[in-house]
Amino acid sequence: MNRRHFRPFSRKTGIAIASVSALAIGLTACVGATTAPVTPGQAGAITAQEQQIGREAHPQFLAQFGGAYTGTQSNYVERVGKNIAAQSGLASARDAYTVTLLNSPVNNAFAIPGGYIYTTRQLVALMDNEAELAGVLGHEVGHVAARHSQQRQQAAQQNSILGVLGAVVSSVLLGDSQLGQLGQELAMQGSQLLTLKYSRSQELQADDLGIAYLSSAGYDPTAMATVLESLAQQNTLDAQLMGSSNQVPEWASTHPDPASRVRGAYQDAQGKPGTVTNRDMFLTAIDGMLYGDDPKQGIVDGANFIHPELRFAFKAPSGFFLVNGTQAVSISGQSGKGQLAGRPYSGNMDSYISGVFGELTGDGQAKIQPAQIQRTTVNGIPAAYGTARANTGNGSVDVTVFAYEFSKSQAFHFVTITQAGGASVFNPMYSSMRRISASEASAVKPRRIDVVTVKSGDTLQGLANRMAYDNAKLERFLVLNSLTQNSVLQPGQKVKLVVY
Repeated sequence: MNRRHFRPFSRKTGIAIASVSALAIGLTACVGATTAPVTPGQAGAITAQEQQIGREAHPQFLAQFGGAYTGTQSNYVERVGKNIAAQSGLASARDAYTVTLLNSPVNNAFAIPGGYIYTTRQLVALMDNEAELAGVLGHEVGHVAARHSQQRQQAAQQNSILGVLGAVVSSVLLGDSQLGQLGQELAMQGSQLLTLKYSRSQELQADDLGIAYLSSAGYDPTAMATVLESLAQQNTLDAQLMGSSNQVPEWASTHPDPASRVRGAYQDAQGKPGTVTNRDMFLTAIDGMLYGDDPKQGIVDGANFIHPELRFAFKAPSGFFLVNGTQAVSISGQSGKGQLAGRPYSGNMDSYISGVFGELTGDGQAKIQPAQIQRTTVNGIPAAYGTARANTGNGSVDVTVFAYEFSKSQAFHFVTITQAGGASVFNPMYSSMRRISASEASAVKPRRIDVVTVKSGDTLQGLANRMAYDNAKLERFLVLNSLTQNSVLQPGQKVKLVVY
């Protein structure tokens, strides 16, 4: 949650919903669909219309995903990305591609028309070698080479009031109603908003193309299978840490079920040439890279969120988990969902809260407003709140806006949604909001990747104990390094740690 992009949660400005919808709708007219097989080098050149789409979308993607991560790691990812993208035939000149390493703590990668390719630093940290990096980027380029965008767009528009974005996720609380959009937006997490859910056939075709690109570039083609395996393990761990086997982490939500594709990727790689993995080169390149939340965007630490620059902190209710985005913090649980965000503030809390409610529904939809707005003080911070009840296709719901005045020109607010009568589940969170001191803010340290060499006598548990977490140290270490509890470490072997 970056200070510069900390905006209100709303249809007009919250998480770039409206602008990206318009952009995606433009794909229908500009990008031709194809169902024919696409082979490496025969994708069809990038068109002028596709270049325009990419140029217009690129700044929005940067804003949504924390901006570009710069430095040596970015330069390395750019080089690998351009090399693998050139295998697609979309463009022969490597400079025709724009490859960006994103400063985002979620596992995601994508590509858009016009030669724009992206991966987050979090996903790169999960990889074990350069071939896996090339495989993920090649998979995303494969979606563009096969022109999957228009096919996804048409299916999404047929089934959702949010058009292209609504296909990503459906609310567990709300159906197709005047508040359906609100429920869907609250259910989304930052990295899901600007990407779409692919069909199984599209995923398999992108896997096939990525594997072909790997082989063509000389990489070990089995790298696609191994990185999918790592993603499947990360998905399982994320679900365990969130306390539910039903949660779907970010990359899995837009690239469904990597576990089911691992075997197919291994089979497809059989007999294809290519041996390069560049493991040591890759590990050396990512050593020192930021991992998890960037303190400039706030830090999620278990159920706690702390923003050292904006100088506040709060705690999620028991049984809820937090996901930090560039523009908002999402709070999710079985009994409700919410977000923390901000909007312009002129010193009038009643006007502020009414404005938040007014932005929750789209143009032409019935507006909702609370029966009354009540004033209070939370840990010395002036605050106000209101709750509105609304009827939906799946029953009544309560929508609450709880706002805090940090100064006469700065305010933040929670928007939460629960089934009718359940709004009090968020009361502990509302009352936990507090200012933090300068010393507490300065104590917030970023986590980073530390590549270490295994020494004689090192054990899995011993190395895992050095991980900068209070829980699941061993589990995190094993998944990060594609190891199991039965793995045997060898002196001289390089492994990744997450340290402060």
